[in-house]
Amino acid sequence: MKSKASLLFITFALVALLFGILFGLFATVQYIDPDFLKEYVPFSKMRPFHVTSIISWIILCATGSIYFFISKVEKIPFSLPKLPMIHLIVFFLTGIGIYISYITGNMEGREYFAFTPILLAPILIGWVLFGINYFITIRKNIINWPVYYWMWGTGIIFMIYHLCEAHLWLIPSFREHFIKDMSVQWKSYGSFVGSWNMLVYGIGIYIMSKIKKDESVARKKTVFFFYFLGLINLMLGWAHHTYIIPTEPWIRSLSYVVSMTEWIVLVHIIYSWKKSLSLKNKQDNCMAYKFLMAADFWVFLNIILALLVSIPAINFFTHGTHITVAHSMGTTIGINTTILFASVFFIVSKIRNEILTFKNFKISYYLFNVSLLLFLSALFYAGVKRSNWMYFTKDLPFSELQDSLYSTYIVFLIFGVCLVVAISYLATVLLKIVYNTLKA
Repeated sequence: MKSKASLLFITFALVALLFGILFGLFATVQYIDPDFLKEYVPFSKMRPFHVTSIISWIILCATGSIYFFISKVEKIPFSLPKLPMIHLIVFFLTGIGIYISYITGNMEGREYFAFTPILLAPILIGWVLFGINYFITIRKNIINWPVYYWMWGTGIIFMIYHLCEAHLWLIPSFREHFIKDMSVQWKSYGSFVGSWNMLVYGIGIYIMSKIKKDESVARKKTVFFFYFLGLINLMLGWAHHTYIIPTEPWIRSLSYVVSMTEWIVLVHIIYSWKKSLSLKNKQDNCMAYKFLMAADFWVFLNIILALLVSIPAINFFTHGTHITVAHSMGTTIGINTTILFASVFFIVSKIRNEILTFKNFKISYYLFNVSLLLFLSALFYAGVKRSNWMYFTKDLPFSELQDSLYSTYIVFLIFGVCLVVAISYLATVLLKIVYNTLKA
């Protein structure tokens, strides 16, 4: 397979990211002024537009990266060379269908999948095509798999499984059982995130091995321990989201223990890798290295927040507040997006065969990280205030809570704008390079 399909995946991913942050900015404005664009795109539509676009960024970029690494870096020809382009077309047309579904108000789905459920079919077809091509190719060409091949394969398989699981509510007899329905819904969403984490974290380890030019990075016992730990987390760690549902106590206890572990090991892997790098390794891949270091920082901060919100007594007060949103955004932007930026910078260095210096991205890099930190801090504060209103304040109208948070939302918006500026610059520069490569 030529790199065209993989680069097109990355192109559409960057476009989805730009749309996602724009919708997110508009949603933030609607916190302050509920009438903003309400006539055209109310918050009930703006949020799905934002969430779907950001998820599309993660999925499309991870997919395009994997295609590129296998075909262009590893020089392994895909067994079914036409499938990547078919996969791309299926996902592209489905994406258009999802946006049309939102625009026309056909939003019968739930949460991450608010679009009309019929669009699940082509999404599953795309993942099945990806999986068939991936496993046939890797199985035929690689004997002793490094850990990232296991992580990518696992992510693909569980993505298919949990997409199906998330739509079990379409079966009437299942939907009518409220506790079972809610338990499986939240379980599937947690494991859905775990599935794309497998893809993204595998990409992170792949890039680390290539920057160091040492395949042992992906073959050590530590990284395989991390893989199995991540797999257990994917299957069981979701349950800390369901403390308020009357499930078996042992499920809650087990999920609490499991949810404490995965990121701790990831921090150890990145930290050990960082210490072993030479100066030349860092300079030759400076932007990929910088964003992997940013990922390490955000993993560390998210460990602290995850430790807190996974404690049942604390989870009771934080569930359904802005603190949960801060945790989610800290993961998708702070961890997933920084690793994927590292991936795209690594890919760009390969297709341009030149080093992109940190000097050209220094301002946007620091603006990204500082504004995200302050952005999430404002969210966290708003979550504490909302929790206090929910459980410790009597007879205070919700409108008064919103009024008391007005200045917080202003701060939230200011740093949201800064974050949009930083991401837009990074994404636009990368998009221009990838697009020019496709035209050449």
